[in-house]
Amino acid sequence: MQNKFATYTDGNGGRAILLFLLFSVAIYQFVSVGIGPFAMICLSPLVIAAIYVAFRWRTATFWLLFFINYFLQWFNKNGWLPGGIPLSFYNEGLEIILLVIAIIDARKSPCFDRTVNVMLLALMIWCGFCTLEIFNDTCGLGMNLWAWYTGARLMAFQLLYAFLIFIIYIDKPKTLIYYIVFWGVLSLFSVIWAWKQKNIGFTDMERAWINGPGRTTHIIRWGTLIRYFSTHNDAASYGIAIASTAVAYLIFALTNKIKKYRYFFLITGLACTWGMFPSGTRTAIICFFAGIATFAFLSKSAKLTALVSSLFAICLFLLVFTDIGNGNDFIKRMRSAFDKNDASMNVRDINKASIKKYIQEAPWGIGIGMMRDDVPANNKYRMLTEIPPDSEYVYIWVRTGKIGIIIYVLTTLIMFGGACWIVLFRIKSSSLRGIGAGLCCAFVSIQLGGYANQILMNFPNCFLFYGGLSMVYALPFMEKEWIAFENEELAKQAERKRLKLEKKKASRV
Repeated sequence: MQNKFATYTDGNGGRAILLFLLFSVAIYQFVSVGIGPFAMICLSPLVIAAIYVAFRWRTATFWLLFFINYFLQWFNKNGWLPGGIPLSFYNEGLEIILLVIAIIDARKSPCFDRTVNVMLLALMIWCGFCTLEIFNDTCGLGMNLWAWYTGARLMAFQLLYAFLIFIIYIDKPKTLIYYIVFWGVLSLFSVIWAWKQKNIGFTDMERAWINGPGRTTHIIRWGTLIRYFSTHNDAASYGIAIASTAVAYLIFALTNKIKKYRYFFLITGLACTWGMFPSGTRTAIICFFAGIATFAFLSKSAKLTALVSSLFAICLFLLVFTDIGNGNDFIKRMRSAFDKNDASMNVRDINKASIKKYIQEAPWGIGIGMMRDDVPANNKYRMLTEIPPDSEYVYIWVRTGKIGIIIYVLTTLIMFGGACWIVLFRIKSSSLRGIGAGLCCAFVSIQLGGYANQILMNFPNCFLFYGGLSMVYALPFMEKEWIAFENEELAKQAERKRLKLEKKKASRV
């Protein structure tokens, strides 16, 4: 083998060195400039190798997708990603690879059987409507295919991708519990990073952003209060997402029977509850309470409902009718969410009123993906691209009109209603029902956040919470295996307790 290799290098050494140099130049161009034609051609073997690895280790590819999706905005804000590549490329590329793998393996593993449900129907209706929006020419500029595609893949298609990926790849109890633990670990890191920003400081790139584009929204009260954004693109996205995560994990902790998981869920839930305050996002506290209140309905337990309702009422009373905690700037800011005379709240109402005047003549909206640069200054709908939407729902309303927002709200209610039906009537295991309830309540929380802020379609929120809701539809298919898994874990837990007691008794003798 060595002789053959030596013979080859003697005759082809120059070519090998040339190819290596070209490949090195391509790598340098990819990192420094981004994807260009030259880099694409030279890096194609690497792309082929990456696809092969994804096919070979499909489960690892799913975890990689989840990891990248969660930290995509953080990597981008710190300049750790090569330029010239859309953020959605990383996420969408892995999603498409995973779906192709699932289609190829469909004969061996009938994983698509559980995808046929109410949520898929609702998503197909929404995606179908967004596809028809390609013909929307309200602005009188002709069809802008690129703008439509850019907007539709973020507004509609990524919802469908999240649904399919989660319901196909999380199909076993162990995978489900690993996913919840992994999500918890990443969320804890996000909370720790917010603590680090608050107590130690920002990275150079984070400091440049908060003193530049983020200054007006993140350094407030004449510089006396900073809103921390952790690993997200802004404080609103972080605060609402971490509040929704707190809702899910506190419910997981209340309903899980396995101690080691219950303690981890409780620590994560409490940490995330603290984590929403440094964001200074007032909507986060309302989202948190809304998620907890939803659990009172889904718990099917009079004791839990009474406990949750009492805690909810006490916390709400303290925030609305007392000044307790006003010494803390973040709590004081959160309390302003209940102030009807708050100036920034009124600005949002004024913006909505202005949008309503213009949108009346555009029942189909101005078109998906239409941004300020796509609409000429003399166009009467240009104003709609310049008024800050301040809300994901308002953004959808402007792009798809009254018809679009009605379809979106109805399909969202159908998805959520179907998941609640499963939790209330189809799942018998109380701990598995708790997981379903936690995911449903987190979905309510993030949707309420999307009504107040433009955060719903951001990374990682869309993939995380729409994917989480899709898992509720998969729970009945794994309930039998879950009960067996839980009984096995409880037996191990009882055995460890017995051995611990025996060891304690033996030490006394």
